[in-house]
Amino acid sequence: MRLTVNGKTVEAGHGTKLSDFLKSRDMDPRMVAVELNNEIVKRGLFEDVALKDGDTLEIVMMVGGGSKGAKALVIVESPAKSRTLSKFLGSGYKITSSMGHIKDLPKKKMGIDVENGFNPEYVSITGRKKVITALKKDAKNSDPIYVAADPDREGEAISWHVAKAVQTKGKHVYRVSFNEITSSAVKEAFKHPRSINMSMVSAQQARRVMDRIVGYSLSPLLWKKVGKGLSAGRVQSVAVKIIVDREKEIDAFKPDEYWKIEAELRKSLEKGFKAELAKIDDKNPEIKDEKSVKGIVEDIKKKEFIVHDIRKQQKQRSPYAPFTTSTLQQEAFNKLRFSANKTMRIAQMLYEGLDLGEKGPVGLITYMRTDSVRISDTARKEAVDYIKARFGDKFLPSKPNVYKSKKGSQEAHEAIRPTYAGMDPDSITSYLTQDQHKLYGLIWRRFLASQMAKAVTATATIDIKAGRYLFRASDTEMLFKGFTALYEEESKDTKLPVLKKDERLTLVRLDQSQHFTKAPARFSDASLVKALEENGIGRPSTYAPIIETIIFRRYVRREAGYLYPTDLGKVVVELLVKHFPVIIDEEFTAAMEEELDKIEEDKADYVNTLKTFYDPFMKMMEKAKVSMRDVKKEVIHTDEICGKCERPMVIKWGRRGKFLSCSGFPKCDNAKSITTGAKCPQADCAGELVERHSRRGYFYGCTNYPKCTFTSNRLPSSEKKEEKAETSG
Repeated sequence: MRLTVNGKTVEAGHGTKLSDFLKSRDMDPRMVAVELNNEIVKRGLFEDVALKDGDTLEIVMMVGGGSKGAKALVIVESPAKSRTLSKFLGSGYKITSSMGHIKDLPKKKMGIDVENGFNPEYVSITGRKKVITALKKDAKNSDPIYVAADPDREGEAISWHVAKAVQTKGKHVYRVSFNEITSSAVKEAFKHPRSINMSMVSAQQARRVMDRIVGYSLSPLLWKKVGKGLSAGRVQSVAVKIIVDREKEIDAFKPDEYWKIEAELRKSLEKGFKAELAKIDDKNPEIKDEKSVKGIVEDIKKKEFIVHDIRKQQKQRSPYAPFTTSTLQQEAFNKLRFSANKTMRIAQMLYEGLDLGEKGPVGLITYMRTDSVRISDTARKEAVDYIKARFGDKFLPSKPNVYKSKKGSQEAHEAIRPTYAGMDPDSITSYLTQDQHKLYGLIWRRFLASQMAKAVTATATIDIKAGRYLFRASDTEMLFKGFTALYEEESKDTKLPVLKKDERLTLVRLDQSQHFTKAPARFSDASLVKALEENGIGRPSTYAPIIETIIFRRYVRREAGYLYPTDLGKVVVELLVKHFPVIIDEEFTAAMEEELDKIEEDKADYVNTLKTFYDPFMKMMEKAKVSMRDVKKEVIHTDEICGKCERPMVIKWGRRGKFLSCSGFPKCDNAKSITTGAKCPQADCAGELVERHSRRGYFYGCTNYPKCTFTSNRLPSSEKKEEKAETSG
């Protein structure tokens, strides 16, 4: 027979009892209130009611607990999230927080029983014992219990540990998850509670175990061979290698000189315009030196400039897809100069909810760890309504814009979007910090623009002949702004005069400029996140932590927004590439990510996946213990004399990289940082700058500290600028 349940048609056996029907859909009859054909059914009668073909059921979440007088308990990860949730759940619910993970692997031992199926030993996280005690106390007086952690692997693992901690005989513990903290999403989630997804938990656990095996095995080796206190991570080491490889490309790069020639031309008495030399004898110009450019300039001056060809073309620009985690981090860096970590920290606040005055705490965006560009039909309709009201019908596409997610995306999630399309950033400015407002505005504009019509431009390209030389000028005119009316800054149209084929032009001046080809750019947070995603390394939840971890471990430093490998990072990568070539290989790491995805999808086995990784890794480890060079014992002799005992100073390795040490150590313990070669810019200071490190990262300080307190996050004159000389003729 067919039933209509919460507006959807479902099949059921003829004469099925209401209580059996609820259980078949994983619903505890004690947890729900039911309307049958618009009549409320008393909970005590669920076992007596037989359903009939055509019946209509409305099943809603229960207000109150399962036991008489008991409240339902809802456990989330953070107090901010609990405050926002409290708006939507009635007085029958008590909401509390686990303060994140409550269990993890022990700090002082590996905590993995390799011989027994890679079984992890979980212990209470330091400082969480009181939290666990409080959760158990709340659970004792509550029924049912809902765990509402974030909708990803980490959230599922938190939910599993919390459920195990509070589960007692006779208690009902359920998992609820939602992609946005709004009334409709929360209530819908509570209509469909479920059990813990152990496949997701296994995938998270496999990642944690894999990382622990690598970290716990490699770190002691690096302590012994390089410097005390070092550690190495499975995925983080690959990220450092990518940065080191780019630095090698930059170091090996040989710049080539080339020259450009630009003509300023004029039509009769009209304003002049510029055209660049594009061809010589129908070939791309290759002007390598000043002598060549001068000869060409003198030859061009003798020529007559004639309009050779005019090409006009209309182009359409499509809007961008709404944000994923990766694209949000990239765009926030490019437009706002936010690091990946800062972007995710602010996005977490926007997701969990901010106080908007009389409205109370409001979750402003959907879940921010996602690789999907899908949006719900409801969200699309809200966007269409807003665009239509503000811009008019012509700014809507003829059919809805639908974007395709990359292969392997979690399509159960949505893209990152505002929870309320009509909540203009400017309407809530007074409630947000400047950074919160900037990021929310970026997300809001990107989402709405993704549902707008294409922009239309007209491009004119003018080819101008001067004998064997062809110059080219172009201009672009915006015909219809489309999505750029909301998402992009106002662009200035370049305007050329109205020209005709074979028309003669007057040469006003010729400019020639010297340039050099540029080395590949160093990675920024944005470009590294893009590289990690393109190589299949890491997942949305790991991009920002990867970057922060490699900086914290002093393998990489961030300077002026770009990521530089430290000497320590370079030597560790060199050792890992030589002795653990597979583990630090990008393709192997990507393959492991795919295996974790398969575990979540029940397409791969937890133990087999870890064994495939563990066995070859441990073989490499045993060889490396014997054959890895002992960097710690290597010294580089210098001409510098120890200021304490007048022995020669030598360069050694430590956990912060290279440093100067007295050759008389341990009798003399004098040690100091190696200078950068840059002079201290403070007036009347003869000191040099050295690289120092604090909990916040690297900075540069003066050797005359504490007399001179100069510090800087950037090394003066460290950025190599493109050499450029200009002459006119």
